Amino acid sequence: MNRLLATSVRFALCPVVLAVGLSSAALAQPTNHGSEQMNKAMMSGMQQMQGMKMTGDTDKDFAMMMKMHHQQALDMAKAEVEHGKSAELKAMAQKMIKDQTQEIAKLDAWLQKSK
Repeated sequence: MNRLLATSVRFALCPVVLAVGLSSAALAQPTNHGSEQMNKAMMSGMQQMQGMKMTGDTDKDFAMMMKMHHQQALDMAKAEVEHGKSAELKAMAQKMIKDQTQEIAKLDAWLQKSK
Protein backbone atom coordinates (compact mmCIF):
# COMPACT_ATOMS: atom_id res chain seq x y z
CA MET A 1 0.00 0.00 0.00
CA ASN A 2 2.85 2.41 0.80
CA ARG A 3 4.44 1.75 -2.59
CA LEU A 4 1.14 2.52 -4.36
CA LEU A 5 0.73 5.74 -2.37
CA ALA A 6 4.29 6.86 -3.11
CA THR A 7 3.81 6.23 -6.84
CA SER A 8 0.50 8.12 -6.81
CA VAL A 9 2.10 11.09 -5.07
CA ARG A 10 4.97 11.16 -7.60
CA PHE A 11 2.54 11.17 -10.52
CA ALA A 12 0.40 13.82 -8.85
CA LEU A 13 3.42 16.09 -8.35
CA CYS A 14 4.70 15.77 -11.94
CA PRO A 15 2.48 18.56 -13.32
CA VAL A 16 3.50 20.85 -10.44
CA VAL A 17 7.21 20.20 -11.02
CA LEU A 18 6.77 20.68 -14.76
CA ALA A 19 4.87 23.94 -14.26
CA VAL A 20 7.50 25.32 -11.88
CA GLY A 21 10.26 24.32 -14.28
CA LEU A 22 8.53 25.93 -17.24
CA SER A 23 7.79 29.16 -15.38
CA SER A 24 11.42 29.35 -14.20
CA ALA A 25 12.60 28.86 -17.76
CA ALA A 26 10.25 31.58 -18.97
CA LEU A 27 11.59 34.02 -16.37
CA ALA A 28 15.26 33.23 -17.07
CA GLN A 29 17.24 35.68 -19.15
CA PRO A 30 17.79 34.40 -22.69
CA THR A 31 21.34 33.24 -23.26
CA ASN A 32 23.50 34.79 -25.92
CA HIS A 33 24.19 31.83 -28.13
CA GLY A 34 26.95 33.74 -29.93
CA SER A 35 28.83 34.17 -26.67
CA GLU A 36 28.33 30.50 -25.88
CA GLN A 37 29.62 29.53 -29.34
CA MET A 38 32.69 31.72 -28.92
CA ASN A 39 33.41 30.32 -25.48
CA LYS A 40 33.08 26.74 -26.74
CA ALA A 41 35.39 27.51 -29.67
CA MET A 42 37.96 29.02 -27.34
CA MET A 43 37.81 26.18 -24.82
CA SER A 44 37.93 23.50 -27.50
CA GLY A 45 40.88 25.15 -29.20
CA MET A 46 42.76 25.49 -25.92
CA GLN A 47 42.21 21.81 -25.16
CA GLN A 48 43.41 20.80 -28.62
CA MET A 49 46.51 22.97 -28.35
CA GLN A 50 47.31 21.66 -24.87
CA GLY A 51 46.91 18.09 -26.09
CA MET A 52 49.10 18.60 -29.14
CA LYS A 53 52.37 16.70 -29.05
CA MET A 54 55.31 18.88 -29.91
CA THR A 55 57.46 17.40 -32.67
CA GLY A 56 60.65 19.24 -31.78
CA ASP A 57 60.53 20.91 -35.21
CA THR A 58 59.80 24.57 -34.48
CA ASP A 59 58.46 25.25 -37.98
CA LYS A 60 56.07 22.30 -37.95
CA ASP A 61 54.90 22.99 -34.39
CA PHE A 62 54.33 26.66 -35.28
CA ALA A 63 52.28 25.74 -38.36
CA MET A 64 50.15 23.20 -36.47
CA MET A 65 49.50 25.52 -33.53
CA MET A 66 48.77 28.53 -35.73
CA LYS A 67 46.32 26.46 -37.77
CA MET A 68 44.45 25.59 -34.57
CA HIS A 69 44.62 29.22 -33.44
CA HIS A 70 43.23 30.48 -36.76
CA GLN A 71 40.45 27.87 -36.65
CA GLN A 72 39.44 29.23 -33.24
CA ALA A 73 39.38 32.73 -34.71
CA LEU A 74 37.22 31.48 -37.59
CA ASP A 75 34.73 29.86 -35.23
CA MET A 76 34.52 33.00 -33.11
CA ALA A 77 34.17 35.27 -36.15
CA LYS A 78 31.35 33.11 -37.51
CA ALA A 79 29.53 33.46 -34.19
CA GLU A 80 29.93 37.25 -34.38
CA VAL A 81 28.56 37.36 -37.93
CA GLU A 82 25.61 35.17 -36.95
CA HIS A 83 24.72 36.71 -33.58
CA GLY A 84 26.47 40.08 -33.29
CA LYS A 85 24.66 43.39 -33.53
CA SER A 86 27.48 45.80 -34.38
CA ALA A 87 27.79 46.34 -38.14
CA GLU A 88 31.41 47.38 -37.62
CA LEU A 89 32.35 44.21 -35.72
CA LYS A 90 30.41 42.02 -38.15
CA ALA A 91 32.38 43.55 -41.04
CA MET A 92 35.65 42.91 -39.17
CA ALA A 93 34.55 39.33 -38.51
CA GLN A 94 33.77 38.81 -42.21
CA LYS A 95 37.27 40.04 -43.10
CA MET A 96 38.78 37.76 -40.45
CA ILE A 97 36.90 34.80 -41.90
CA LYS A 98 38.33 35.54 -45.36
CA ASP A 99 41.87 36.18 -44.10
CA GLN A 100 42.02 33.30 -41.61
CA THR A 101 40.64 30.85 -44.19
CA GLN A 102 43.43 31.86 -46.57
CA GLU A 103 46.08 31.55 -43.85
CA ILE A 104 44.80 28.10 -42.84
CA ALA A 105 45.08 27.03 -46.50
CA LYS A 106 48.69 28.30 -46.61
CA LEU A 107 49.54 26.50 -43.37
CA ASP A 108 47.94 23.29 -44.69
CA ALA A 109 49.95 23.57 -47.92
CA TRP A 110 53.17 24.07 -45.97
CA LEU A 111 52.40 21.11 -43.68
CA GLN A 112 51.64 18.89 -46.70
CA LYS A 113 54.89 19.68 -48.51
CA SER A 114 56.89 19.35 -45.29
CA LYS A 115 55.86 15.78 -44.43
